[in-house]
Amino acid sequence: MLRSIGQKIYQVASGSQATIIPTTFPEYTAPDHTWVSFPLTTWTDGFFASALYLLDTRAKLCRRQSEFDWVSLGRTWSTGLLALENIDPSNLDHDVGFLSYPFQKELLVNPANITAQNAIIKLAIVLANRFNPIVGCTRSWNTADPTNFQVSDTRFHAVSLNNMMNLELLFVAADLTGNQTFRDIAKTHADTTIKNHFRPDGSTWHVVEYNSTTGIVIQKITAQGYANNSTWTRGQSWAIYGYANMYNRTGLTQYLDTARRAATLYVDRLPQDDIVPWDFDAPRPTTADTSSSTIAASGMLLLADMEENLFPPNYTGAAFWRQSAIKLLTATNDFAWAPPSWQSLLSNGTVNNRADPPMNDTGIVYADHYWIEAGNRLISNGLAPCPEVGL
Repeated sequence: MLRSIGQKIYQVASGSQATIIPTTFPEYTAPDHTWVSFPLTTWTDGFFASALYLLDTRAKLCRRQSEFDWVSLGRTWSTGLLALENIDPSNLDHDVGFLSYPFQKELLVNPANITAQNAIIKLAIVLANRFNPIVGCTRSWNTADPTNFQVSDTRFHAVSLNNMMNLELLFVAADLTGNQTFRDIAKTHADTTIKNHFRPDGSTWHVVEYNSTTGIVIQKITAQGYANNSTWTRGQSWAIYGYANMYNRTGLTQYLDTARRAATLYVDRLPQDDIVPWDFDAPRPTTADTSSSTIAASGMLLLADMEENLFPPNYTGAAFWRQSAIKLLTATNDFAWAPPSWQSLLSNGTVNNRADPPMNDTGIVYADHYWIEAGNRLISNGLAPCPEVGL
């Protein structure tokens, strides 16, 4: 299942951007299948550097000396993200958590790296300052309309389901500083999201908009899904992963139960071929989203680890989530492994099918990131062999 990917990623990582401090970062592929890069503050800017660290992790898991110095490359690409501290926090949003990923990975390599520690703490403060205690959530965007980011209105507090993935930043900052407030904000946000983002069947709304003064829910909508009452699959993937991680961080059973509900809905609604559609309720045939499948797979593998760590262990649950993740990854590999001419590992990602024109059938940096991470989880659990050649 796991293919040799190092050479393709190295060619991008060691290109012209790597000789200077990077100022733009890959997000999705153009029609010629090369990366389209975006400037600092784009929410996806941290994924490529984080993927480089993940390849260092893979080399260690495989007990193999890589021909490429992934940590040095990761540090080079991370350097460009340090300029975030010079940006007015009002020009940042909830996705500072994603932007912090490379610094989190650096601390796994060198826990004493003060530069990475400071970057994480500063970004966590930005996220914590977006918390509204009346609402009980951090604000996602500085907008009254998540489909039009030019519209700003402080009366409205829009909260995206994606925000569950940014909460890890608060836990890391709490570990570094001892400041319990970071943890409390993360838990309150997660609790409020359970209350208002989830439907009885375990499916999710993408965005919940609150009155910032009263905390009352104004509306539940989508910014990227098929319809307001549909289930956007990438959002459901974020929920699986986000709540599995919340349980990992807190040991609170409501988070484990929520991760199970989200994952069960996801598995139950997969089509027969296990190719994940961009939205479970979009009329078929429809476009796929490989980013949803890789995020969900990595989240399910984390959930499986949590099941196995229970006392007594839930081996049946762990086996089910691992098998579900393997089915997702196998289907994704068979359907969407990109040819050598593509700079991305995977094709058939959907950035935003509601855009005009729709942004689909593309490589996406976070699809690749979570594919690598999920592969590392498989190797760590003895569920997949290391690639025979390279990484």
